Formats: sequence, C-alpha cells, structure tokens
Amino acid sequence: MRAIVIYESIYGNTHAIADAIARGLGQGNEVAVVQVAEASPELLAEASLVVAGGPTHVHGMSGARSRQAAVDAARKDGSGLTLDAPAEGPGLRDWFGTAGRMHGWGAAFDTRLDGPAVLTGHASKTIAKLLQRHGLAELAPAQSFLVSKDNRLRPGEEDRAEQWGRELAAKLPAAAASL
Repeated sequence: MRAIVIYESIYGNTHAIADAIARGLGQGNEVAVVQVAEASPELLAEASLVVAGGPTHVHGMSGARSRQAAVDAARKDGSGLTLDAPAEGPGLRDWFGTAGRMHGWGAAFDTRLDGPAVLTGHASKTIAKLLQRHGLAELAPAQSFLVSKDNRLRPGEEDRAEQWGRELAAKLPAAAASL
C-alpha cells in the first residue's frame, strides 16, 4: 500500500507528528511525508491512504491571517519559537480549495493546545470532513496531538502518533479489500 502524510506546520510540531505517523505506517507500506505545498494530484493519485494534518488556530483550521500571526509571533525577540521551513507557504485550507477528487482512504490529525477541546478547538474535525468531501472514506476517527502553552509537543505525543500510524497500517489491508 502507498500512504501519503500531508502536513501544514508553523513551529515544527505538526511536522514532527507527521513524521511519527509515517514511521508507524511504514511497516510494510510505502510512505511519503510531504508539506502541503508538495501534495500534487499526481502524488495523491498513487495513494491508497491520505493522512492530512495541521495546527489548530482560533479553534479550527488555520487561515492566512492566523498563519501570518503565528509567523510574526515567532519573529518577535525572545519568543523562543522556531519556524518550520514551510511555515510561510500555503496551508491546508488553501490546498483543499484547489484539490481535486481523490480515491481511497483518509485520516485526519491536528496539533492543539493541551486542554478540553471545547476550549481549544481542533482542526482535525474540519480536515476529516474535507477529506471526505474530496472523495476519501474515513479510515479512522480524527486524532489530536497536544502541545504545551509554550508551543512544544507534550511528552509522549510523538510515540502516540507513531502508535496511531501502526493502527492505521493495521486497518489498511481490510479497508483496501472493501474498496
């Protein structure tokens, strides 16, 4: 099976989670991790599974303004934040606006502040809906991976993401047989 893990990342947390999910998926599968700007229709046409994720901004998916605000926050003196390489590129919302029809399975994830989802929001619900609108069947419920108030992944979140990737990989053969 071929799986594509697409991510949008500002401070590197979502990128780290995407890499961890890919490690979990990689056992017996061909897996590519790509930033959203590199998620071409040709790449997606070859995938049995598309896993997409991004950071939660203002209770949901990021937008141009919230991404720019996050970039500006990282550039402030003493912020302690480091920008991920693709931080100033397009986000998932932009990509979904141009993405065509896809076939196969999808799964969504996000990174969000550690706290009740009713207070923090989570982008993964919208990402999951958009994957379905673009033709992908849900392989597993959306997942959130938690960051601290200083925008660092909480301990154990990368391990949890890798485990989730293994769980997705275990579901793939049965899912593929039902397509």
